[in-house]
Amino acid sequence: MSGATRSRKLMKRLHWVDFLIMAVLAAFFLYVWLQIEGKLNYIWRWDQIPNYLFFYDERTERWTANVLIQGLITTIRISIYASILALILGVILGIARTVTNLTVRMLARTYLEFLRNIPPLVVIFIFYFFLSEQLIAAMNIEDWAYGVARQEDNDVWEFFFGDMRRFPSLISGVIVLALFESAFVGEIVRAGIESIGRGQREASRSLGMSWLDETRFVVMPQALRKVLPPLANQFISLIKDSAIISLISVQDLTLKTVDLANSTAMIFEAWLTTAALYFTLCFSLSLFFRRLEARGKSAH
Repeated sequence: MSGATRSRKLMKRLHWVDFLIMAVLAAFFLYVWLQIEGKLNYIWRWDQIPNYLFFYDERTERWTANVLIQGLITTIRISIYASILALILGVILGIARTVTNLTVRMLARTYLEFLRNIPPLVVIFIFYFFLSEQLIAAMNIEDWAYGVARQEDNDVWEFFFGDMRRFPSLISGVIVLALFESAFVGEIVRAGIESIGRGQREASRSLGMSWLDETRFVVMPQALRKVLPPLANQFISLIKDSAIISLISVQDLTLKTVDLANSTAMIFEAWLTTAALYFTLCFSLSLFFRRLEARGKSAH
């Protein structure tokens, strides 16, 4: 189906109420815009925003990412690494919540309930000061990262982790975010495991499978297929939650925007641009995961 055909079908489905709602929203945003310009005497400087996305480096003679894109790239890096770690921890926690051993179940449940019932901001600071910072100091990560930064052939390290001088803060953000998000991933995995019928477990045991083989070959493959859609949504939530780690001085998109707004006084332009970047990233992933889900359903 062509784009023009889809557009015509969409226009036919729209009711006059839809157009009224869009007109009211447009009028509201126009009113806010005029209030900002009038009462606050705010001078919009949208023409300067592109310079903070990319700039032309005369030394290298090429376009280079500036502060906002640098922050966006850091956010993407942290989200990918934190999601991988959160998935590993979440699977372990989800399995632990379903084992027969009462002590293991209670320890896993305590961890999950603790994280899910405390404000994220409090959890971030607890993990940062009591775990992440201590771990980085114990493993001497900061000295190692500065040693790598001084090397000339560190392009591979910079590709995966950015400026190696900020590697400790990046790792802190990944650890803190992964520990927080693993609680939600664990509950998703637990629900997926418990959705597998008891008959399949009994059939596995009748074939002489051990608990480990039953979990690896029967339960987990089916459970993971069922939990992929909520896990995809959790990954998108993780990207949005990553803004919290700017409070522990991780150079992500949110912290870069704070610095930009403070240094240039372009408060509205900076934050609206950041909102657009977050929206574009999350919405694109949402469409991507939706297409994957639809393709998976059609394959079955």
